[in-house]
Amino acid sequence: MTGSGADIWDNGPGAGEYHNEFHFAYKMLTGAGSIVAKVESAENTNAWAKAGVMIRETLDGGSKHAFAAVTPANGVASQARPDTGAASFNTAQGGITAPHWVKLERGISGSFTVFHSANGSSWEPVTGATSQNIPMGSNVYIGLAVTSHDADLTCQAVFSNVTTIGTVGAQWTNQDVGINSNAAEPLYMAIANSAGAPAVVYHDDPAASNIDTWTEWIIPLQTLADKGIVLTNVDRIAFGLGT
Repeated sequence: MTGSGADIWDNGPGAGEYHNEFHFAYKMLTGAGSIVAKVESAENTNAWAKAGVMIRETLDGGSKHAFAAVTPANGVASQARPDTGAASFNTAQGGITAPHWVKLERGISGSFTVFHSANGSSWEPVTGATSQNIPMGSNVYIGLAVTSHDADLTCQAVFSNVTTIGTVGAQWTNQDVGINSNAAEPLYMAIANSAGAPAVVYHDDPAASNIDTWTEWIIPLQTLADKGIVLTNVDRIAFGLGT
């Protein structure tokens, strides 16, 4: 997986802002359950770049969540936001780098516990961390999260041995959380002859470039004639995105 983003953490640079910018691959979990993964590697885009397993209530940036992460220079961390839009907390155990195993469990009572392991069989809690009760709805998102901790960089993390326990959906989905993606550019057709300026027609749908099924675009010839193009004297036709 690759992920950018400023961080997965609480207060951003302004009042009411939150650093929750990361890439998330997830399934739906109903009730109690757990997820295990081996973080094989994570690029050192920042000492606090993070790759690990997460359970969160919603896909909104300020959602309640629990997170077991491996970092390039700050060890393995147990992090969470216990209340929507509130501050996060962190308990980290230094001296650990990838490859390393992490596990996150959600109990019937709503308690979340982080474990880590060097071999995937002998598990121990993060030093100083305790189980945290974080009330969430029955249906939550469970999966893998990566943030570069630097909005200008992209961190690549490699996971293996990903397993889940509980009532978990079969389908993986992935998306950026809290990261503004590029807006769709308009689709246009330009037609011209050698003697004059081109006539440009834009698609009626400003997000036409996002259409992922075969779709016919009908451009009445009269539209081009009205723009001054002699239709019997056409030298160039171009299709593009933007202007």
